Amino acid sequence: MQHPNPAIDLEDIGALIAPHIEREGPMLPMLHAVQAAYGFIPREAVGVIAETLNQTKAEVHGVISFYQDFRDAPAGRHVVKICRAEACQAVGGSALADATLGNLGVDWGGTSTDGKVTVEPVYCLGLCACGPAAMVDEQVVGRLDEERMTALLRELRT
Repeated sequence: MQHPNPAIDLEDIGALIAPHIEREGPMLPMLHAVQAAYGFIPREAVGVIAETLNQTKAEVHGVISFYQDFRDAPAGRHVVKICRAEACQAVGGSALADATLGNLGVDWGGTSTDGKVTVEPVYCLGLCACGPAAMVDEQVVGRLDEERMTALLRELRT
């Protein structure tokens, strides 16, 4: 039987999760290995992991949806994580987030229609004195305002 996404190789998924089978609590390491390889957790991997661990697909999906860092779809070329902690909110973080989401026409976790930018919430980047803060492709940026964020997004999308 052919599976729906030919880019996803079930044998590859099996090889990715095999080193973790004997570990105590193997599901998280398995999910991390799959996401490291594909950039997200393909739905085909959910079935393989569930079967391997004698779990239901719903149980595996529950773990994926519980942990914020797991994705069930590919992220955009760039990932912007906006701090949602209280210190950043107190200095305009909520308005910055709303403007950013509106600028890209997405909700949290969404990716711009051009596939270039995904926006995610994060709960503290350790820049409380320099808020509002965000992480753009693993680089932390502080003292953001709507104008600076718009310029960053423009740069990411070109």
